[in-house]
Amino acid sequence: METGSRKKLEGNGLWESSRIILPEHKAALNKLFADDKKRKRIELDEQEWAIISQLVEASLKSRQEIKLQMFHATEKLEVIGIVDRVDQLNERFMVDGEWFKIRDIEGASIEH
Repeated sequence: METGSRKKLEGNGLWESSRIILPEHKAALNKLFADDKKRKRIELDEQEWAIISQLVEASLKSRQEIKLQMFHATEKLEVIGIVDRVDQLNERFMVDGEWFKIRDIEGASIEH
């Protein structure tokens, strides 16, 4: 045997030459990386909810444009428009004909 050559089974030789990843493992890794990128929901206190409530009501009654920062798991989402309706029973509100969940609101401001 030559001094410079290396046997396939020495050290990590066998595993070095045959690295495979099972589809199940690949899916699990992809899910793990995706979970790391997800945003966490912000918990608002009562005072912040009171301010948001006032701004939503002002938009509804005065037809003022409002900008709402909304929770989304993977991206920054803003809703800009005039609040058309508030459905407290189903905990949702409508802006420009589209319904959104009240609990997804993370912040609000009146647009001038």
